[in-house]
Amino acid sequence: MTYTANAGGESLDLLKRGEAEKKNLLGVLVDGVDEAYATGTIIQAARQRRVFSVSAIAVHGVMEGVLDPAHLYRLNHLDLVVADGQPVRWALNLMHSAALRQRVYGPNLTLSVLSRAAQERIPVYFYGSTQNILTLLCVNLKARFPGLIIAGAQPSTFGRTPPEIADQVAARIRQSGAQVVFVGLGCPRQEVWAYEFRERLKMPIVAVGAAFPFLAGTLRQAPKWMQDRGLEWFFRLCSEPRRLWRRYLLMSPAYLFLVACQLLGFRFHSEGKPPDGEFLYG
Repeated sequence: MTYTANAGGESLDLLKRGEAEKKNLLGVLVDGVDEAYATGTIIQAARQRRVFSVSAIAVHGVMEGVLDPAHLYRLNHLDLVVADGQPVRWALNLMHSAALRQRVYGPNLTLSVLSRAAQERIPVYFYGSTQNILTLLCVNLKARFPGLIIAGAQPSTFGRTPPEIADQVAARIRQSGAQVVFVGLGCPRQEVWAYEFRERLKMPIVAVGAAFPFLAGTLRQAPKWMQDRGLEWFFRLCSEPRRLWRRYLLMSPAYLFLVACQLLGFRFHSEGKPPDGEFLYG
């Protein structure tokens, strides 16, 4: 697959470099690709107006797949799953020689795709979070990318929706003229949404976690030195201890133990179990 890497027309055949091969991490199939590849494939799918579901995954996302066979199935049927967390990147490099120099950090991936979308006049849509965060997000992004076309933004209902409402949401997004949808519902709801809405929307869906409040300026990001050393979890735990303590103090040690098991030769199967039905988070 060849894609245009920038507005100047430079083309890179990244498949020849072996970057698109999926790597088994505790059963979750993660793509060993960088931010440029992810951005290029999303933009290409937007131009072609085709189904392309993407998740930027960290330790929490991997462990959700480990603990839930139905969610593992969903994750492994997304088109692109990239290493958002440093421990995910490190594990891919250690176990699979992925040679990833940087993680594909959700907020940075969002900005990279939006920059290209602004240059190519590709309309985008934001789904999830609260109305206040979406308002601030859109203001900040329009100031940063004056050419950006925001086709719409819809807050989360923070619950499940009936099928007819889900179909109305999908119709509203399609009718907006959007060619890329960014989803910020939190893990694992946003990955469930991307899986369940991919055929309803037939356009790229990019699940980017906390990118919405980060880019809106309502939630502080960890300093770069902490991010680079894999200490973002500690910063976020200190910022939101009541909400995040289970995620970081229980799931992270379990992740390290299981990665050690895989390194020692324990096999993690990637098949998962097809979901019995839809959640249709709103």
